[in-house]
Amino acid sequence: MATKMEVDNPSTSNSVMASAGTSGSVSVALHPLVIMNISEHWTRVKAQEGKPTQVFGALIGKQKGRNIEVMNSFELVIDHVDGAVMINMDYYNTKEEQFKQVFSEMDFLGWYTTGDAVNEADIKVHKQVCQINESPLFFKMNPLSRHSDSLPITIYESVIDLVNGEATILFVELTYTLATEEAERIGVDHVARMSTSDTSDSSSVAQHLMAQHSSIKMLHSRVKLILEYIKAVEAGKLPKNHDVLREAYSLSFRLPVINTSKFKEDFYNQCNDVGLMAYLGAMTKGCNTMNQFITKFNLLYDKQGMRRMRGLFF
Repeated sequence: MATKMEVDNPSTSNSVMASAGTSGSVSVALHPLVIMNISEHWTRVKAQEGKPTQVFGALIGKQKGRNIEVMNSFELVIDHVDGAVMINMDYYNTKEEQFKQVFSEMDFLGWYTTGDAVNEADIKVHKQVCQINESPLFFKMNPLSRHSDSLPITIYESVIDLVNGEATILFVELTYTLATEEAERIGVDHVARMSTSDTSDSSSVAQHLMAQHSSIKMLHSRVKLILEYIKAVEAGKLPKNHDVLREAYSLSFRLPVINTSKFKEDFYNQCNDVGLMAYLGAMTKGCNTMNQFITKFNLLYDKQGMRRMRGLFF
């Protein structure tokens, strides 16, 4: 990607963006899968933390000359050291080995994060990513944006400019195009159908769940009212109304009874499925930990063996 050397005005030394005359040197094709992955990542972390939280991840895809195709992404683990964001390189190396086994034709292209405008903190993280790729892409999404005329995403590449006589990394905004495959088009169409254009805070799924919740709440209140009436009749607080009691008796037989063999069978099957998924997750995590331990042990053992061999020959 571009590396442009020019002397900037000292008044712009605090900016992280290159001068307006600097243009990007590559063309970027972005797949919707990347946008959906980042959106899901941010939404999940927000639900877990209870507040909007900045997330980080890596971009992978293909590059042919000046044409870059961003096809997928995965999450990155970060550590906060003295208020600064540090990328966990051990975790990245593990994920790189894994995605190379599945997507052998893809390479690491850059990184992504969430937030508003670019700032100095993004420059610091970008310098760490430059250890992996000498000129990575930088993808930033603003999930809190309320603009509906365009996607709340921006893609940058880095250039090196002279600022006050020092070589400084600055960002240049890139234009991009959307590239989709058949499976992605089906997924995007499904997401578009489940979302509404009226507001970004609700969807047809949320409305459907709210309708079910209201129905269940109303049923609960009616059953509770009937139960209170029967208890009042038993206590002698209200006179008996045989028509109402017959209706309540008939209603009790219409409601599904969960104390049946069919319910127990379905319940135990579901519990077994949930337990099996939990065990598989624990086993996968344990195998991954054991694999990392064996790799490090073999590496250490080989080094010790080479030292002993050198001692015998020399």
